Amino acid sequence: MNGEKCVPIEIIQFLSRKWALLILSSLIRGHKLRYSELMNRLGGISPKTLTERLRELENEGIIKRECFAEIPPRVEYSLTEKGTELARSLVHVLNWVEKWYPAASK
Repeated sequence: MNGEKCVPIEIIQFLSRKWALLILSSLIRGHKLRYSELMNRLGGISPKTLTERLRELENEGIIKRECFAEIPPRVEYSLTEKGTELARSLVHVLNWVEKWYPAASK
């Protein structure tokens, strides 16, 4: 590869980081979710890991973080246009998993 970056491999490595796809699948189904809602849906993820993955996904332009000036402060996460297009592709993978590994999708 002569020192050039291999973008497809980097994207696959990024998406295969622990919890990244599960966060995306939660946002596919939940549209806009608060941090605590994501924690509940992802049972088992640590707050540190969730925060890291959300920042990474936001930095990649896949999710949007929206802050509301309320007391207490409210933050919602949702898919961007780029994230929505990615999510549409992932739906096919999720459907495949549900078909061939039904016990794993419960």
